[in-house]
Amino acid sequence: MSHDVSTSAPHSDQAAPGRKGSRRAPKKRRTGRIVLLSLLVVVLALGGTAYWLYSDLNGNIDSVDLDRAIGEDRPEKLPTSGQNILVLGSDSRSGANAELGTGQVAGARSDTALVMHIPEGRTQAIAVSIPRDTLVTRPECTARDGKAVPSAKRVMFNSVYSSAGPACVVKTVEKMSGVRMDHFVEIDFAGFKELVDAIGGVTVTIDKPIKDKSSGLDLKAGTRKLDGTQSLAFVRTRHGVGDGSDLGRIGLQQQFLVALLSEIKKQDLLGSPTKAYKIADRLTSALTTDQELASLTALADFGRSMNGIDPATMETIMLPVAYDTADPNRVVAARPQSDQLWKALREDREVPESAKKSPATGG
Repeated sequence: MSHDVSTSAPHSDQAAPGRKGSRRAPKKRRTGRIVLLSLLVVVLALGGTAYWLYSDLNGNIDSVDLDRAIGEDRPEKLPTSGQNILVLGSDSRSGANAELGTGQVAGARSDTALVMHIPEGRTQAIAVSIPRDTLVTRPECTARDGKAVPSAKRVMFNSVYSSAGPACVVKTVEKMSGVRMDHFVEIDFAGFKELVDAIGGVTVTIDKPIKDKSSGLDLKAGTRKLDGTQSLAFVRTRHGVGDGSDLGRIGLQQQFLVALLSEIKKQDLLGSPTKAYKIADRLTSALTTDQELASLTALADFGRSMNGIDPATMETIMLPVAYDTADPNRVVAARPQSDQLWKALREDREVPESAKKSPATGG
């Protein structure tokens, strides 16, 4: 899932990935920052045609009326049939999430944020992850309780959710990018765990043992099947891999995403009504979407529209960032690279190679 996913309490896990670890990272990881939350959209795309059977699950889905919450101060929609979706992973400390070791601080953060751009024709997808430690300007927003939240400069991106809610995260992304978000999807820790358990676990292979007291993960080298709780620890761990930076966790998330999608394909889950229902039940119970997607019919229609997308060909990009000159533990959007990236998405065209290079990682 941040949409890397937090591995410990926010106070101990908000340090930036670290210069040292970033510079050691191979180019493949630097340019391929796959975020586990992308699997949510993939699963919806693969299974959309079956979901219409389960109209009784409609009530499971929470929704946010973005137009009402944000108002008219938004970028224009794409001039093509392309779509932009903001996918968030939340680490709420309440309800079922409280039992999953997500920290002791009240409230929730969106430590995972992924902008998925689906160009016209819908035969491919581009996933852009926004590092949680990126310093941004939070625009003036209206929180879920109706209270006004003033604008603030140089706030961490992952704090916007806890300060003003998901609609403000959407507004922040739109302001920093100039890209209109057509849809919004959020899933929480508990939902991720339930999804893995619903398919009977996911098999992974690791070359070296992993022992991380923060995430509770203790695995020997070799191949084994992970249940939901172990899988959550696997994608959240960072202290037990590599140099302890965020980059090691990203590598594990990449590996787990491939393993999870392979498991879904191998089991032909979407060909089994019983299993499909179980997965749909787990997903919808953990979902919050924009109002337009807040029904199984809408999700099914959206899924069918993306049937031509092959997840294996999805391009993954990290928002180009540079270390902040005033606080080396934070990053800021790098220019002109980030401007080039957002411009390509606004114009629904191919992202230039120059827009994929991030000074913070030496890429």
